[in-house]
Amino acid sequence: MARKGGLGRGLSALIPEAEQTPRDERVPSTDVAIEDIVPNPQQPRTVIDPERLAELADSIRLYGIIQPLLVTEERGVDGRTVYQLIAGERRLRAAKAAGLQRVPVTVRQTTPQELLEIAIVENVQRADLNPIEEAIAYQRLMEEFGLTQREVAERVGKSRTAIANTLRLTELPAEVRASITSGEISEGHGRALLGLPTEGERIAAWQVVVKRELNVRETERMVREGVRPKRKPAAEPERGPATITSGFEAALQRSLGTKVALKRTTKGRGTLTIHFYSDEELTGVLERILGEDAL
Repeated sequence: MARKGGLGRGLSALIPEAEQTPRDERVPSTDVAIEDIVPNPQQPRTVIDPERLAELADSIRLYGIIQPLLVTEERGVDGRTVYQLIAGERRLRAAKAAGLQRVPVTVRQTTPQELLEIAIVENVQRADLNPIEEAIAYQRLMEEFGLTQREVAERVGKSRTAIANTLRLTELPAEVRASITSGEISEGHGRALLGLPTEGERIAAWQVVVKRELNVRETERMVREGVRPKRKPAAEPERGPATITSGFEAALQRSLGTKVALKRTTKGRGTLTIHFYSDEELTGVLERILGEDAL
């Protein structure tokens, strides 16, 4: 099976496509005691589906671990050799659940930044991170290691715009982020709610979304019009200039991912102001308007 490209810095060679990929005997591995493996402190994943973990544990009982865990070798506080996990958190947990005493590992020396990068890439490839975990992981790469959005994009094989859109989820109120993490609402709902300017409005709109079980399109309409949508409206309400202007502002804010002010003067004239709060955000706005290839 061909491996996905675009990961950068050779990371794709370290990440298996699937749990049942036959072991490549050319990759050096050794069996170590499972008790000698310590967690990756940079692990971006905080939620693991118990059912999927149980299924993997059942598979490991039958076939063992097909793909070695990726670890780095260290000295423990008592002087003995320990192995810090780089990639394979779910396999390690499933191996413990399956009762394994030893597991195959591939040893690689790495830096703290690479620990986080490889863990993110593995989880992104497997679609194992929920949107909020993914956003926080990208944010950590930028804040802790000084990477730009474009550099993060190169490392995980995504566009800079996709990274910027995911990062914006961290701007949602805690209640809304938790709702996305639990699967109560989707990432699409979260993006739509970002079109509202204040935290209070976002929370109020989220409560309506959950209570009425609105889909993403209905949520976008609610944000755009600033009203609570009815399931079967009797008639489309009349929209005056002020309502239209407000709707245009909301649509632009949602599309550009930043605050927009639209003011009318007279005879169809007015001003359109697009706000930005960093060079990165300005670049993102321009890419949305002009396209990435234009910059």
